[in-house]
Amino acid sequence: MRNLNDYYFFVQVVEHGGFAQAARHTGTPKSTLAKRVAALEAELGVRLIQRTSRRFTVTELGQDFYRHASAMLIEADAAEDVVKGRLAEPSGTVRITASVPTAQTVLARVLAQVALEYPKVFVSVHVSDRFVDMVQEGFDIAVRDHFAPLPDSGLVQRRVASEPVVLVASPAYLAAHGVPLQPQDLAQHAGLVSAAGGGPWLLEDEAGAKAEATPQARMHANESSVLVQAAQAGLGITCLPLRMVGEALEAGRLQRVLPQWRAGTVTTTLLMPHRRGQLPSVRLVADAIARG
Repeated sequence: MRNLNDYYFFVQVVEHGGFAQAARHTGTPKSTLAKRVAALEAELGVRLIQRTSRRFTVTELGQDFYRHASAMLIEADAAEDVVKGRLAEPSGTVRITASVPTAQTVLARVLAQVALEYPKVFVSVHVSDRFVDMVQEGFDIAVRDHFAPLPDSGLVQRRVASEPVVLVASPAYLAAHGVPLQPQDLAQHAGLVSAAGGGPWLLEDEAGAKAEATPQARMHANESSVLVQAAQAGLGITCLPLRMVGEALEAGRLQRVLPQWRAGTVTTTLLMPHRRGQLPSVRLVADAIARG
């Protein structure tokens, strides 16, 4: 395998017109320079420099080799400068994958602010609910909302948020159909559920007591905003992560049902392929998402 340091030593010797001059410039002993150039010549099987006690001459082939070796070192310096520039100031493309509701409720505002503050950072967001192979598809960050712990995938997992799944309905619905006082009362109410035949809602109160509730399914949808709109229209009771209904709760379009109970907890986790060597742009975006 080539020792590219020998290319560097050879270029220094040629540029400074001899081993003694190159030794003074580089701080490398003259004997070391001579040994490394000799090793390079032996590896290549050619004479690059004709040297005697009185004369130093670069051969014709050595001059050609010098031009290419010198260009290689210039390109190596340029490559290093690119990395140093990226490390000094966040820049470049950061590819993110997230589900539709996560993109809407977690990423939209945060990423817009990052783009405003760091104009050299280009964020590319891929929104999909399908399984994504981060490494194979070249994503830097995945943002996942999940109810159960994520499996050990070899990816770096960074938990950034955890919030309750709450029951909500419109004031008009509750005025018309009554306010449930305990979980079993939900059996007499219309339910807006996230999947057909999804089973009962599993509830837990602040003291850790558990209960099951099975409302009468009025609608099912696997997209959260549909359920929010249906609840606001007065079609029934739904359960969703708090952040997805927070604005409607604050505006009074929805209100909590059985506020002392929750239908589980949703956790938001950032997944990244590598623990080390991340570019500042990736760390910057990950930190911004974590802060929310």
